[in-house]
Amino acid sequence: MRLDKYLADRGIGTRSEVKEIVRKGRVSVNGTVVKDSGAAVSEADSVSVDGKALGGIAELTKKHWFMLNKPAGTVSANSDERDATVIDIFGKEGLKGLFTVGRLDKDTEGLLLVCDDGEMSHYLLSPSRSVEKTYFARVDGLLATDAAERLSNGIEFKDFVSRPAKLEILSEDTDNNTCEVLVTVCEGRFHEVKRLIAAIGGNVTYLKRIAFGPLKLDAELKPGEYRTLTDEEIRALKAAVGKE
Repeated sequence: MRLDKYLADRGIGTRSEVKEIVRKGRVSVNGTVVKDSGAAVSEADSVSVDGKALGGIAELTKKHWFMLNKPAGTVSANSDERDATVIDIFGKEGLKGLFTVGRLDKDTEGLLLVCDDGEMSHYLLSPSRSVEKTYFARVDGLLATDAAERLSNGIEFKDFVSRPAKLEILSEDTDNNTCEVLVTVCEGRFHEVKRLIAAIGGNVTYLKRIAFGPLKLDAELKPGEYRTLTDEEIRALKAAVGKE
């Protein structure tokens, strides 16, 4: 990385301002004054301005990953004129460039990954990687007896044919004509889970994502709470898309 870019990324000033700072001999690399703003610096170098050490380059390039228990009523967007957004929740982190890995409907709760790692996000959402997402749903209506088989074979809609999905019926209440199910999909079509359930005879009244690939929603997270992913969890995500 160029020295002037590193200093600008550190908030020392604009590229033109840091060039002047360097020219005046106010910057040292590994204890030696450097006056060439185009000099290359690496993760192994220690950079100081006016004798004050700055953080390492590795910290600048570090990717940030969070697990959020998305609350109902928030939208999966960076900004919205009417509704609170998922990214609003992360305002106190003071990080630029955060975005959601995929989307959850406004009324859907549960596990949502938020990061600033565009490459990994692309892999996790790519249909070719077939990363599974599991949802818990409460449903009005008792599902067709061949519902699981139909989902596993794919459902044909007007605009697409769903990829094979998995259905597990957790409970049925015949008196109230309701049931609770788990649905696992490996794509992220708009309203897909709700549309799949409707195609097999039900109507989703509550939806919560409980797993994304190898990660399960942390039971300690209340709606609206989040935490940083552990190194182990990030490695598991990378392994899920073949990027170990």
